[in-house]
Amino acid sequence: MNNRALKTIGLYPGSFDPITNGHLDIIQRASRIVDHLIVGVAENKKKAYFFSMNERKELIQDSISNNKEVSNNVNVEAFDGLLMSYAEKIKAKVIIRGLRAISDFDYEFQMTGMNARLNSNIETIFLMASEKHQFISSRFVKEICALNGEIKTFVPKEVEKALKKKLQKK
Repeated sequence: MNNRALKTIGLYPGSFDPITNGHLDIIQRASRIVDHLIVGVAENKKKAYFFSMNERKELIQDSISNNKEVSNNVNVEAFDGLLMSYAEKIKAKVIIRGLRAISDFDYEFQMTGMNARLNSNIETIFLMASEKHQFISSRFVKEICALNGEIKTFVPKEVEKALKKKLQKK
């Protein structure tokens, strides 16, 4: 079998609670680097999420399908447990991580070192957030929305609607 027949599977993991335009930017750019990109929605039983796993997956799928810039080689899947175990299971060759600031790098640098010790055959690629998305975080978006601030430049329309709807119920 020649190397061209082998597909490069990339994994972009995160909690995506909720997905932001910064996440979409990374998905769009990563989908051009790999043959197949899996957006891995992490579930950590010890963590409290604003949106359920199904809601997060649905918001990501809707956001991707409504974005013409995202290639059609992207799938959204849920996972729990160790990231490297999941990467091995889906035969990922590359883990994609987005960086916004120096503080992200410190954490990601340590995580990448640990992941490499667990499986040195899976590479980690860092993509810098685009300038207009560098300060967007899911946490800030939720806080701004909860305080009736405007979030439409930070998240896809589907997410804005879902956040406002969920906050009205609380």
